[in-house]
Amino acid sequence: MSVKLGLLALLAESSMYGAQLRSEFEARTGGTWPLNVGQVYTTLARLERDGLVAQDPQADDEGRILYHLTPVGFEEVTTWWRTPVDRDETPRDELVIKLALAVTTPGVDVPTVVQTQRTATIKHLRDLTRLKVQATDRQAADTANSNDLAWLLVLENLIFGAESEVRWLDHVEARLAQEASRPRTPRPPRPADPAAEAEHTAYTIVTTGVEK
Repeated sequence: MSVKLGLLALLAESSMYGAQLRSEFEARTGGTWPLNVGQVYTTLARLERDGLVAQDPQADDEGRILYHLTPVGFEEVTTWWRTPVDRDETPRDELVIKLALAVTTPGVDVPTVVQTQRTATIKHLRDLTRLKVQATDRQAADTANSNDLAWLLVLENLIFGAESEVRWLDHVEARLAQEASRPRTPRPPRPADPAAEAEHTAYTIVTTGVEK
């Protein structure tokens, strides 16, 4: 998720200071994408430079600097809500890169790599499912708030992603088995380069006096 746009969305509600933005961001996303205060203030500095946020004229009662959206910042947030997330740029997925390199690197036990990852992903899926049950129970008891609903939606997204990853790993394993059982046709010998062969023959005659 874009931290920049997330902070702008929070500032659309009210002025906030850096640590408050960090706390709100993590609370509303279930702490799945933790931020540090330095990252928040670095982002705020860029947003201020770009004219999307500005500092309040006065600090709050405890001397903290509050930030608010400018009209351009409000326009940016409004456009974000109305625009679908761009999927043209495929994010780098470490697992995909790892397996792509594994199947092209001699000596790597690719099936073991796949099985190890599947075990870890299934464990992760179970942990997510347990968290979802807890969040659902809170909703059933009518003790949930809007942050709990947001957390439940994040959990469901992560669960769907983990389930998809397990299915993909099953597919990878099946493709590896299929590839291993496929009969191999020996490659025909590479035809000699006539020019290179003639050059080698001439060199042999000159150096040894014997035609090859």
